This record gives sequence, C-alpha cells and structure tokens, in this order.
Amino acid sequence: QVQLVESGGGLVQAGGSLRLSCAASGIIFSTNTMAWYRQAPGKQRDFVARITSEGGTNYADSVQGRFTISRENAKNTLYLQMNSLKPEDTAVYYCYAYGKGVYWGQGTQVTVSS
Repeated sequence: QVQLVESGGGLVQAGGSLRLSCAASGIIFSTNTMAWYRQAPGKQRDFVARITSEGGTNYADSVQGRFTISRENAKNTLYLQMNSLKPEDTAVYYCYAYGKGVYWGQGTQVTVSS
C-alpha cells in the first residue's frame, strides 16, 4: 500500500519560512519523480516544484528563487523549503509521486498572513 504523508504546514506571517516534508512508503522512492502541488480555495491544483530521480529540479515561476525542493532517498522523504512566504502562497500543499504509478498525499495546509 502506497502512502505519502505530508507534514510541516501551519500558519506563518508574510516573509516567514516553512519546511514541508513528505514521507513515502510502499514505493521505490529513489526511482520516482517527486513533486509538490498546491490548491488554494476555489482554485485548481497547481504545480509548484518537481525533482527527478536524478535530482534535476524545476519550479513554477511564482515560487522560483523562494522555494527549494529536495529529497533524501535514504529516508524516503521529500522536502519543500519555503522562504519569503507571501499571502498568495496560502493553499493546501500536496505531495505527488510518479513512477510505476501516480500517487498523491492527503495534503497539508499552509496559511500565510499579511
């Protein structure tokens, strides 16, 4: 059974930082492309950042230079370091895995106050 469990969300003031984690089980983590998506109230789910099994990364324009995606294969864990947070970053953040299948986590809420 595949599980992706996000943690690290919360309430932060604008300009602050948060670090999200996604603990994966039931997949061969090191061979999966991993990503973060987010969904604000009333909006579609949007791409945030992606990291391949080789460590290549890419980001949405809206977070480039502020967010950093990384992975620790020995711990089967994906991270998203979020700095200089803005109120428009408020959303539920979802972990995503793509390998032999496609899997989503349940999400973690990030709220940025102005």
